[in-house]
Amino acid sequence: MTPVDGRRRFCRAWLGGMPLALLAACAQPERRPGAGAAHWSGRIQLRVQDPDAPQSFAAHFELHGSAQQGTLDLSSPWGTTLARLQWHPGQARLETSGGQRTAASLQALLQEVTPAPLPVEALFDWLAGVATAASGWEVDLQALNQGRLSAQRTAPAPAALLRILLD
Repeated sequence: MTPVDGRRRFCRAWLGGMPLALLAACAQPERRPGAGAAHWSGRIQLRVQDPDAPQSFAAHFELHGSAQQGTLDLSSPWGTTLARLQWHPGQARLETSGGQRTAASLQALLQEVTPAPLPVEALFDWLAGVATAASGWEVDLQALNQGRLSAQRTAPAPAALLRILLD
């Protein structure tokens, strides 16, 4: 086993066990659509299953607002700020250690942070418990009352898997 293989095994074991540890450590109140839940926090993981260049992204997140206006803070498991996104109609701003960028939408800037585009409008509905359709995505909300959400992108290729564990 090479040192790289050892690191990969460690990372896989750590990422695989962390959601279970977090889930065991906290209880999630039931979230109902339209209940005014404008704040979510937890862990997000996005894996792009490209056989040639697989990519993975994992972070702690604090999300406030709606698809039209809000803030999203992303941090590492050690608490280091990775990015802060703020948006309102017609403009979005991304702040990272590398500086600031602006764009016309949250969707445009979020693609700079994650390895695959996310269905932003649908994601807010999914967090509120509404299984809104998103082109190429299949969402599983069965465990949302326990604070877990998963979605899989089947098209366009490559496939992607999104997992969210709410605090």
